[in-house]
Amino acid sequence: MSKVKQLADVCIFAHDLEATRGFYRDVLGMDTQFNFLRDGKIFGFYLNCGGRSHIEVFQKDGARYSDLNQINHLCLEVEDIDAAIAHIRSKRIDVTPRKLACDDTYQAWLRDPNDVKIELFEYTEKSAQFVGGDRIADW
Repeated sequence: MSKVKQLADVCIFAHDLEATRGFYRDVLGMDTQFNFLRDGKIFGFYLNCGGRSHIEVFQKDGARYSDLNQINHLCLEVEDIDAAIAHIRSKRIDVTPRKLACDDTYQAWLRDPNDVKIELFEYTEKSAQFVGGDRIADW
């Protein structure tokens, strides 16, 4: 059996493609890797998350995509969560304060223009993702 190597992409639907592109570019610093075209018109794009990971975005079209076909949230690792929070707030976007979660990873939460929940992560040397061990959920 072939093992999963890493997360390739998370797909979200956008009510407004360009507002969504601007949010991820200007607020989170993610560049467009490429656009999807149909009949000469952009209907989606890939955002570069670093390495080989991406966020795939498509224009939400009631005929093609239903409200039942959504994700819960996406999680983005950041180098400095305090700097990320300060930058996001400078763009007048609501973001929660930094919290040390039960997995010993710092987190903060915000939403994109489509109401997609975004979790920001800053790992620590004690993060369960690296050291293992069961954790008691505190939410």
